[in-house]
Amino acid sequence: MGERYLTSVRLLAECLQGFERYSGETVRQYGLTHAQFDIIATLGNTDGMSYKELGERTLITKGTLTGVIERLEQKGIVLRERSSDDKRSFQVRLTDAGESVFREVFPKVVAHGRQLFADYSDAEFDEMDGALKKLRERIGNAGRPSLLSLQQKEES
Repeated sequence: MGERYLTSVRLLAECLQGFERYSGETVRQYGLTHAQFDIIATLGNTDGMSYKELGERTLITKGTLTGVIERLEQKGIVLRERSSDDKRSFQVRLTDAGESVFREVFPKVVAHGRQLFADYSDAEFDEMDGALKKLRERIGNAGRPSLLSLQQKEES
């Protein structure tokens, strides 16, 4: 299983990297990085969200998030405001200029990415979605004790 596992993980990583390069072509045309676009796309059509929410909804690591938001703020695309509920945290939202960027860039990036999947059938999408959801669930459950191990612990 070792070699088979490594082959599959490498293929998954290559797909992610390749997709980021492919979609990055469109994103870079607007002077944005992938991480900046991820934040703009996540904040689009919302009233804003906390750093924590952004971290959970984007593909950006917690350590990178602050710097990306600061650069977007310098560009006038996002605004950070102290939370009225918790003075230690910030809400981040798109400015009017950010909303304009979202409305202009988001549909173009989606249309560009959609081209990769133009000849996929519903069955192929279902198969891919099923495999990816199963993997995501396993990753999410990794390190959590299983129900069986909890029962065994209680019995001892």
